[in-house]
Amino acid sequence: MSDREPWPELLRRGDALAGGLSDGELARMVRRGELERLQRGAYLAPGAVAERRRLVITATVAGLRRPGFVSHGSAAVLHGLPLWGVALPRVHLVRRPPAAGSGSARVHLHVAEVPDDQVVLVDGLLVTDATRTVVDLARTVPFEPAVVTADAALAAGVTTGPVLRACLAGMGPVPGARRAARVLDFADARSGSVGESRSRVLIRRLGLPVPDLQVPVRRADGGLIGRSDFGWHEQRSLAEFDGRVKYGRLLRPGQEPGDAVFEEKLREDEMRDAGWQMARWTWGDLDRPAVVGARLRRAFARGARAA
Repeated sequence: MSDREPWPELLRRGDALAGGLSDGELARMVRRGELERLQRGAYLAPGAVAERRRLVITATVAGLRRPGFVSHGSAAVLHGLPLWGVALPRVHLVRRPPAAGSGSARVHLHVAEVPDDQVVLVDGLLVTDATRTVVDLARTVPFEPAVVTADAALAAGVTTGPVLRACLAGMGPVPGARRAARVLDFADARSGSVGESRSRVLIRRLGLPVPDLQVPVRRADGGLIGRSDFGWHEQRSLAEFDGRVKYGRLLRPGQEPGDAVFEEKLREDEMRDAGWQMARWTWGDLDRPAVVGARLRRAFARGARAA
């Protein structure tokens, strides 16, 4: 289920709390650069932050005396790929050897070989292509943020697993290659949102069984009840990440949010009637691993007793 519905440019605290966020999450999003606090109780929302990032990148590159390729997190912004937990205090730029230096107050400079076929034009700027961008991030940022971007790139169809692995292999023994390989092995095109990607990483860290993704659940006559974000057939358990805009995405023309919530409840009830256990969590729960782990283990235990 997608949680990537546009937020209003100006996000007010009351609306954020009503949408499922907590004050703690708002504070963490500000620290991560996902929100910008304008004044008490008012924030610049993710879409506006992304647009501001694009403008900063464009202005910075226009002022450079020596050319280069926009790369890493800055390239992800230009490709429209999500960044979670990746701050961008400077614009990332890569130059080919023999360039040297650490950049400046506005530019984080990388020196690396970049083949011509890994460079594309985006908004009039030379940018590492989506594949190289994902690999560079996988080498240089922690596992969870790297998985978020890699999953999104695969889901969008802008790259594939084999192409990503070929790109990494072609770079040779570069720093972070082993870290990147772990990310690429874990990345999955079936992950439907940032929250689902983070959930997968959390499930792995909890040491729980690996789930199947986008699991179809059917009635006895073969009719489709729906699809669940995560599923464990052996444990007869399903789980779903509830993003703050989930029900907005489910709305049909003219339908009220309350109707979508009611239909979702009926769908879940039918899945339970079909013999599946259910667990759910939200954005706030992702920062409370023990809570998510306990919900899943209880679901697994119920599934075992019902077997």
